Amino acid sequence: MLFKKIYLDNGATTQVDERVLEAMNSYFNKKFGNASSTHDFGRDAKNSLEDARKIIAKSIGAKSGEIYFTSGGTESNNFAIKGIAFANKGKGNHIITTKVEHKCVLNSCKWLEKQGFEVSYLDVDGEGFVDANDLENEIRKETILVSIIHGNNEIGAIQKLEELGKICRENKVYFHTDACQSYTKTGLEVNKQNLDLVTLNSHKIHGPKGVGALYIREGTKIEPWQHGGGQEKDFRSGTENISGIVGFAEAVKIAMDEKHVEQMNFLTKKLIKGVLKIQGTRLNGSMKERLCNNANFSFSKVEGEAIGGYLDQKGICSSTGSACSEMNLEPSYVLKAIGLSDEQANGSLRLTLSRFTTEKEIDYVLKVLPGIIKKLRRFSPL
Repeated sequence: MLFKKIYLDNGATTQVDERVLEAMNSYFNKKFGNASSTHDFGRDAKNSLEDARKIIAKSIGAKSGEIYFTSGGTESNNFAIKGIAFANKGKGNHIITTKVEHKCVLNSCKWLEKQGFEVSYLDVDGEGFVDANDLENEIRKETILVSIIHGNNEIGAIQKLEELGKICRENKVYFHTDACQSYTKTGLEVNKQNLDLVTLNSHKIHGPKGVGALYIREGTKIEPWQHGGGQEKDFRSGTENISGIVGFAEAVKIAMDEKHVEQMNFLTKKLIKGVLKIQGTRLNGSMKERLCNNANFSFSKVEGEAIGGYLDQKGICSSTGSACSEMNLEPSYVLKAIGLSDEQANGSLRLTLSRFTTEKEIDYVLKVLPGIIKKLRRFSPL
């Protein structure tokens, strides 16, 4: 056992950066005002809120007034999909998404189907990518929204948003992307990629949990999903989480300033190269167009849950897929969508790095993993 745990489940959540904690600290007991209050404490909170809004807007090439703060990625996705659906019923009732979206998108769409909306679920190829022709062929006059994830949370596939967004723009259809996993790890530019709505969150980039944002292009016809006191220009009521929002913005500043992507990319490639030396192993997703911190493998004749259990005994934290589905023993719907069998999907392991991951840690994983696979195969009924 190593002297400390090796955390390779950063697709689930990340540790909060010490600099983020420092930026947040005074907002708990000194600058604790409500941003809706008109006294000094309230004005200080409001100023901090608007400063954070500018930082996040700049990071994706948006206007500050197009950023709306939420409690995280799930709320932002619900807000985007349901808000567009109900605001645009006069035009049509058809929504397009994919079979590899995060559960909060898929479940929002399933719920909308019960409300009378029609939803088309696009197939993906063997690496997890949407075919632009499939999207174009699926759009019809009743289509009001296309929602396609940017960087997949399980296999790391990075969709070609610019190409897909151009099709949506030409057909006058709103285009939304869930960028929770990809934000600050790969290019995200709302104008270049023809994006109308973008979901962002904090805890995947070393910020605090419980805070996120939704980019809504100016002029977009959308209904608020949460009602109350009219905060966030009447689009998202509820007292703003100022400490969390300040921490979110600080995490964005750090992520945009540091050369962390190159290091994660280097270590991920080293990890993939080393793991693929194990016989009967395949990489799920693309070798090239994948998130810089994501590696997802399938091992023949073993169960992913068993691999994760043995890794945990060795001090290595991993996952078998999305953190939201970890307790579900059903084969990953994402892996099934790219053509894997139940056996292949159940033999999967997701390792996700962060900028705090070291080469020494990757070397340790590559040292212990082959022995774990060999041991499990020796006892496997498969």
